[in-house]
Amino acid sequence: MKGKQYRITGNSYPRLGRPPRKSRRVLALIGSLLALALIALGGVQLVEIFTGRGGKATAQACASPAASGKPLAAPEPGSSPAAGAGSPAAPGAPAATSTAVPQPQAVTVNVYNATGKSGLAARTADELKARGFTVGKVGNAPTALDKKVPGTVQVISGPAGLGGATLVGSQVAGSTTTADTRADATVDLVIGDAYTAMLDPTQAAAALAAAIKPSPSASEPGSC
Repeated sequence: MKGKQYRITGNSYPRLGRPPRKSRRVLALIGSLLALALIALGGVQLVEIFTGRGGKATAQACASPAASGKPLAAPEPGSSPAAGAGSPAAPGAPAATSTAVPQPQAVTVNVYNATGKSGLAARTADELKARGFTVGKVGNAPTALDKKVPGTVQVISGPAGLGGATLVGSQVAGSTTTADTRADATVDLVIGDAYTAMLDPTQAAAALAAAIKPSPSASEPGSC
């Protein structure tokens, strides 16, 4: 005996598909928000590129004062200017600074002998005068520097004589340059124990060119 066959009609039968989970909806919502945020960020960057605001900020960050020539050595702590040096600047008054290299006749050089060799300051002063320099005082070095310059020469100047010090220092190989607080543009050349002779004019010109040659990295466009 065959059993009765039944057929299900209508839509009241149970669904076989898995109902959607709430977590999937949350993840979809988060993904949509992230996509909108990325689109908005890209739009802001495009606006900055086309309006030039990004390039302006970069140019401001890279801006820096241009250096002129080769910087001279900083003054040594406790160092004293040579005798005959210019008067120090008044307290609180900024001293004028000049790094431009002048002509020899515009530089007044005081020549001092810090060695035990007699007549060395006078001979050196004559050579400087023959090269166009204006010679000031000539004599023995003060006690603070006498027998205390182991190199060839020590060149001393104030802020106003930095360019002149560069020119004077280029006349002797191995010269060292220091600064004091004198207000004028005079330059002191103190002869040391290692001094033998000045460079010839051609060598001195080459040494000056090397001293004032700017750094290659300072003029590279697009870099800080």
